[in-house]
Amino acid sequence: MQRIYEPQSLMEAELLSGMLASEGVSASIQGSDLVGGMGELPALGLLGLAVADDQALYARELIDAYNAASPVADDEPESFPDVLVC
Repeated sequence: MQRIYEPQSLMEAELLSGMLASEGVSASIQGSDLVGGMGELPALGLLGLAVADDQALYARELIDAYNAASPVADDEPESFPDVLVC
């Protein structure tokens, strides 16, 4: 197993884990049980996504593509200008 990414939050970790699973990459979230203690622990480096060694390169490519993506132009509702509603 290789740790390939450090998400900023548990929500991002879950989102990326689901995205990787939809592409056939099994990922595990490391450190999710430590998030509740962040008041007393250093906040950086607690969470991590880990995948099998043979899937690490592909998983990194998928995450890089996800992070490089931008919202589709003119895809925001008129009632919420400049806000992306998911």
